[in-house]
Amino acid sequence: MSGKGVPDEVAIDGSGLRVAVVAARWHTEVTDALVAGATRGLDAASVADRYLCRVPGAFELAVVAGELARSGYDAVVALGVVVRGGTPHFEYVCSAATDGLNRIAMETGVPVGFGLLTCDTTEQALDRAGLPGSSEDKGREAAMAAVETALVLRAIRRAGSAPGQHGESHASADGR
Repeated sequence: MSGKGVPDEVAIDGSGLRVAVVAARWHTEVTDALVAGATRGLDAASVADRYLCRVPGAFELAVVAGELARSGYDAVVALGVVVRGGTPHFEYVCSAATDGLNRIAMETGVPVGFGLLTCDTTEQALDRAGLPGSSEDKGREAAMAAVETALVLRAIRRAGSAPGQHGESHASADGR
């Protein structure tokens, strides 16, 4: 079971950040729950300026995440699910989506919260979707990770633009 080693959640203040959420439409029960979890995470982080859009599937997440990142959002949260079937399609889609989302983050410097579930079964996806009875809430985790990373990047960029000022963000103090 995943979920082992999850870091303790820290209180973060994302007020003033602009965060976009892009979610796939495949496996509606799971993706709707992931969106709800991301919304809970953004609420907890006090992010008021947010945008939600839907794309057909996981493969399309990267191109839209890229456009959002280049459009001035401080963070993007990508949500979806791919469930293994009987063909190599699973591996192709998972690899392309993961590589694409990582490339967007690296090329733009905008964090992309990775909320793409890659599961062997629908039951595994449901257990990670943040539904009542689920063991994990990957939508919330992805949103919180994106916001926290955006705040770390903001602190680094501000420190770099103000010579002689050295400070730690709450996140860098413990190595995250």
